[in-house]
Amino acid sequence: MCNIGPAERRMRRLVGVVGALVTVALLIWLLLVDAHWSWRLLLVIPASVSAMGFLQDSLHFCAAFGFKGIFNVINSAGVTDNVELEDFRKKDRRKAINILLWAFAIGLAVVAVSLLV
Repeated sequence: MCNIGPAERRMRRLVGVVGALVTVALLIWLLLVDAHWSWRLLLVIPASVSAMGFLQDSLHFCAAFGFKGIFNVINSAGVTDNVELEDFRKKDRRKAINILLWAFAIGLAVVAVSLLV
């Protein structure tokens, strides 16, 4: 199932790229200032945001739309329609939760890798 089209996917991809750049920049800064290892835990935030963007783009599915029961497959970005069937709304919520969990797991994996550097 997908709930976003090309315009919405571009926005999610941009979030992924910006989040990845922020993650790398933050890691470099933390290494340059020789910050205590615990500060690297902050990387989970931009890394998870980046993963969310890339996952939503590749899956053609917006987690926020899934929770709200809306979709936008053919309209320009920002224009949505409602998901009418309750069964489909439940499936969308489950998929949205999976995306959130995967994004957080990826964020934690980035933190774990950063601790090895």
